[in-house]
Amino acid sequence: MRYEYVPLKDRYKSEIIPQMMKELGYKNPLQVPRIEKIVINMGIGEGARNSNLIDQHARELALITGQKPLVTRAKKSVSNFKIRKGMTIGLKVTLRGARMYNFLYKLINIVLPKVRDFRGLNPNSFDGRGNYSFGLTEQLVFPEISPDEARRVQGMDITIVTTAKTDEEAKRLLELFGVPFRR
Repeated sequence: MRYEYVPLKDRYKSEIIPQMMKELGYKNPLQVPRIEKIVINMGIGEGARNSNLIDQHARELALITGQKPLVTRAKKSVSNFKIRKGMTIGLKVTLRGARMYNFLYKLINIVLPKVRDFRGLNPNSFDGRGNYSFGLTEQLVFPEISPDEARRVQGMDITIVTTAKTDEEAKRLLELFGVPFRR
């Protein structure tokens, strides 16, 4: 049997909307939840003292997402962490539209299967409003990053923001997209 590539947005319109309308009893296709955006956040604690580290991780995150990351700065000073207000402490990227669907496709089909000892994502990581967050411990699972060029292993948090009203709707939406949840 031969499979052909169907972009996730086309699959959402042709398969997922009709199936969710049937399962959850929506009367209008616009009531069906959709993925609004994906936010990738990389907190770099040592970045406040080493600007080369921020530049290196910004290049890596730009390669991974196809979009230049936003540099996040400390809102308040925290003496225990030796952080002053305005210091660079992380990077974030907000993906929407075609880049979002391309990143989700890559995440589901290429990246998550490469994670060591992967048994599925935790189904309890929803926030109560239909958004799903999880973390990756290293950026090296992405095919764009060469292990030889990465000087430091850095994790990241990924949040998938949906228009679903409940966690159950959001979980079903992500399952239909192919997100592998733990049983």
